[in-house]
Amino acid sequence: MPRTSAGLLLFRREVGTVEVLVGHLGGPFWARKDAGAWTVPKGELEGDEEPFAAALREFAEETGAPAPPGAGPDLDLGEIRQGSGKVVRAWAREATLDATALVSNAATIEWPPRSGRSIEVPELDRFAWVRADEVGPLLVAGQAELVDRLVAALG
Repeated sequence: MPRTSAGLLLFRREVGTVEVLVGHLGGPFWARKDAGAWTVPKGELEGDEEPFAAALREFAEETGAPAPPGAGPDLDLGEIRQGSGKVVRAWAREATLDATALVSNAATIEWPPRSGRSIEVPELDRFAWVRADEVGPLLVAGQAELVDRLVAALG
């Protein structure tokens, strides 16, 4: 059974476009990468946790801020399967935050790989608002579909 994550994709409407909030994956492996190194704030469900509750919890953990109130109802973007096989269930919420003020939680990873040594890194090392029509190549494989669904839902 594939691992399942849940996430919340914030979006805001700017003149003539939509922007989405994404985070850059932390740690030395991702440090010099841009394409394919950005993600929707998300994480794995805990036990029998409801996916939407997990999306809100993970948003707060990965950004250091609770999900802000939305300007309307949350949009269910459904599920996608990432290149790794992980299933991601996501919702979109129209809201804004100061991307430069967000600070992610830390994760412990083995670095260098197979060295037996551990280091602590932020799960996401920075955040940015990116135009929906430009974010696709930056996102982890499979996640661009979530942005495409958001744009289609907004008409």
